[in-house]
Amino acid sequence: MLPPSSPTDNVLPELDFTPQAIDGMAESFAKLYGEPLFALPTDLYIPPDALEVFLEAFEGPLDLLLYLIRKQNFNVLDIPMADVTHQYLVYVDQIRSTDLELASEYLLMAAMLIEIKSRMLLPVKKADTGEEAEDPRAELVRRLLEYEQMKRAAQKLDGAPQLGRDFLRAQVAVDNSPAVRWPQADLNDLRSAWTDVLRRAKLHQHHTITREELSVRDYMTRILRSLQDARFIEFTDLFDEAVRSGLGTQVVVVNFIALLELSREHLVEITQAEPFAPIYVRISILA
Repeated sequence: MLPPSSPTDNVLPELDFTPQAIDGMAESFAKLYGEPLFALPTDLYIPPDALEVFLEAFEGPLDLLLYLIRKQNFNVLDIPMADVTHQYLVYVDQIRSTDLELASEYLLMAAMLIEIKSRMLLPVKKADTGEEAEDPRAELVRRLLEYEQMKRAAQKLDGAPQLGRDFLRAQVAVDNSPAVRWPQADLNDLRSAWTDVLRRAKLHQHHTITREELSVRDYMTRILRSLQDARFIEFTDLFDEAVRSGLGTQVVVVNFIALLELSREHLVEITQAEPFAPIYVRISILA
């Protein structure tokens, strides 16, 4: 036997109907400032024209008419005017409710279609020459074929690569300003000039034995001072003072080493206008 039930046995437990507890409804409609929304706001207003859906976009009456013909595989040379005119008028009624100015050019084509349809209902009369009358659809067919030809040509041109859309023109800045380049002194000419200086130094040297401290830095300073007063100095003129004073070969050697050190540190430039021409020394532009 079952035990007697208590009065509270038939009372259902309280259910939690909060959004978090409802199975399958834990997802919110949206989030506003990071907070979930489980119901649409009561004061939400959506304008009637907030959303517009355009299934097909046409560039004019001929484009729409050609679309209707090609979509249903009609023969453009034998257009069923009744079906095409009906479908065309349905589309015109749709766009008249949204854009009356745009519908004006479509209404003109609709009138032309109705006229052609009416002329096809009339009995066919032969011309005075005995030939059959021209098909009322002939002019429309001619315009459609010409439009389709131009449309395909435009699509072909649009598929070609275009500057600014598919590729960019490379631009390179070239500096055409002439740069003055002084010819480099030839090593053989420098050696020949140095040999001539040594030869002249030996002719004027004195046989005096002295002990003298020679500083390359000191002679570097002397050369720079002499170059500050003149734009160019001939190579041999830098040694004239040492040669004339009879200080000896060692002074000339130290003077030459000082000149080479200045050239290595890019403080002076040794230039020559052409082969076998005099060698000149000047203060470097980069100094």
